Amino acid sequence: MDYPTLHFPHPDGASMANAQVSGPPAAGPPGPGVPSARPARVPSRAALDETTLVVRAQDGDVGAFEELARRHQNALFRVAVRVLGDATDAEDALQDALVDAWRRIGGFRGEAAFSTWMYRIVTHRCTALVRRRRRTDPLPTDDGPGAPADDRSPTPERAAEVDAEMAALSWAVASLPEDQRTAWVLRELEGLGYSEISQITGAGETAVRGRIHRARGALAERMRAWR
Repeated sequence: MDYPTLHFPHPDGASMANAQVSGPPAAGPPGPGVPSARPARVPSRAALDETTLVVRAQDGDVGAFEELARRHQNALFRVAVRVLGDATDAEDALQDALVDAWRRIGGFRGEAAFSTWMYRIVTHRCTALVRRRRRTDPLPTDDGPGAPADDRSPTPERAAEVDAEMAALSWAVASLPEDQRTAWVLRELEGLGYSEISQITGAGETAVRGRIHRARGALAERMRAWR
């Protein structure tokens, strides 16, 4: 599932896509007898490494931040959808998180990976939304966990059985407490390590392991009828 392409709002209200970063004044024409210098080739932002993009974003380059967001938005959107169980809510949470990240980019010190820092902002937004709305909607089943990889066309009976199982799993994940759900999604669906999940959630590694263990047990119990 891909995050829909959106313009990320500038904190001052203007679209980042339309914002301009001021640079040094353009040099005047060369004097008599001075050959014109060939313009230096400027690499595209897409070719820049992440550290360079972060530094440029911290200097106010909104295009650099947009490139960072573009690189990570699909993974962040997947997590938001799976934690919140609703694509519209996930879009709202991610949009708010991106604006928040742009405002706070100057405070990023690189103690953790930029992706970890972004996961933390997004999951905090999602957790706040869950607590506000107390939603228990099922998670979407498209591109969801456990989707069958068999390319052969299933029989109508098998297709109905798979749909029912995916719906049951979606409800089971959605019914987990938000701390267990977030830890389980980051571990089982995004493949993050315990240390990184600890940095994202702010919980110790022991607590993270405990949450994931309890989530696994709860899901196994609720899905027992499908084994």
